[in-house]
Amino acid sequence: MARSGLADAARVARWADAALGPGRGGATADGKATLSDATAEQAARALGLTPAQVRADWDTARLAGLVEVHRGTARPGWRLRAWDRDDSAVLRGWVALFDAWSLAHPEPDGHEPAAVAEVVSAMPQVLSFLQLSAGPVPVAQLLDLLEQRVTELRTERCEVPYGPRLEPGTPDAPQPQQAPAGADAPLAPLLDWALHALASVGALTCGDGQATLTPLGSWAVWVKLEQICVAAQSPVGNIEQSAEDMLRGCARLRPNAARAEYRAWLAARPVGSAVTELLAAARGEDALLRGLAFEALRVVGAPAEPDVRAVLDEPTLRPYALLWLAEHDGADPEDAHHVLTRQEATWLWVDTAAAVADHGEAPLLVRHLESAVQPTVPALLDEVRAVGHPRTVQVLVALAAAHPDPALAKAVRRAAFQVHTGGD
Repeated sequence: MARSGLADAARVARWADAALGPGRGGATADGKATLSDATAEQAARALGLTPAQVRADWDTARLAGLVEVHRGTARPGWRLRAWDRDDSAVLRGWVALFDAWSLAHPEPDGHEPAAVAEVVSAMPQVLSFLQLSAGPVPVAQLLDLLEQRVTELRTERCEVPYGPRLEPGTPDAPQPQQAPAGADAPLAPLLDWALHALASVGALTCGDGQATLTPLGSWAVWVKLEQICVAAQSPVGNIEQSAEDMLRGCARLRPNAARAEYRAWLAARPVGSAVTELLAAARGEDALLRGLAFEALRVVGAPAEPDVRAVLDEPTLRPYALLWLAEHDGADPEDAHHVLTRQEATWLWVDTAAAVADHGEAPLLVRHLESAVQPTVPALLDEVRAVGHPRTVQVLVALAAAHPDPALAKAVRRAAFQVHTGGD
């Protein structure tokens, strides 16, 4: 259903990608990625559509993330790139369109913006009722529910004056406040607009005075309810923290508990900004947070792929990104390290050792020595010195202090001194 509903939008987005890519001239005229008249007519001729149909499909493609706008320029979104091979990309695109139903079908003229905003805010409860009903619901019943919810929203905004109460008419008594604009406006026309807007994106059907969620609409509402439940079950209460603080809070958790916390944190914010925040935390100086950030990105899954791929040129993040991409493409986590060069594997070994040295115990650092790809300690020390990790000296000093073998500890200290002084 999602593929069918977005097929026309995907077709226009693909045409734009092929015909209007870099070096082929701009598609837009206003700096907001709105199709210019010439481009709309060109697409209409190529696709056998009218310019109005092209514009409508283009707008749908933007709302669904098939086309992304960056600084006034439109470019293909990751969902379009993954369209043929990733069903989750299609479903996420449709959910993005579902979330934007009020933009996909603008409200009729003549209604106060405040009343429109109240209806948009109240519709999730209406949709939840439709989902729980699992069948047709009379529109009159939905109108009663909408009116109740709008009344609740207005009550929640009510400001109760504090201080001594004065009788009306006295000089200092507060004057009666007028009801906000649109407070007495009938909600039936706006409910009709909302239902038809949701029908236009494929979330429900309307007819004979009843509304029914489509299977796709029912699934989407269930997903939203599940996200609310997941966010409410945050095991250590970090969902409102920044990515860095959340990751620090997960550092001492067992893997399953940490993944539950990542899911709760991710459910409480847009996936795009969450991925950006996680990668920013990974760029910091704390190697432990770097590893945890990529564990959280594993929970994100496919939507993080373009951003992870974009950091391959950053030496600090490249080994982590390569492992993430290998596992995302289906490699066994036990074998994913084969995608790393010897130098990248050595850099990652030092980075992980830095995390252990900062946050772990001495025995863990000694055991970490056994995970090196080099067959001997001298070979490891030679390659560690050559890789140029900024924490090399601290890692070697910590390893020398922790290792029980005096001869090996002496060799590691010598290597640390040589790195520190730049000698051979």
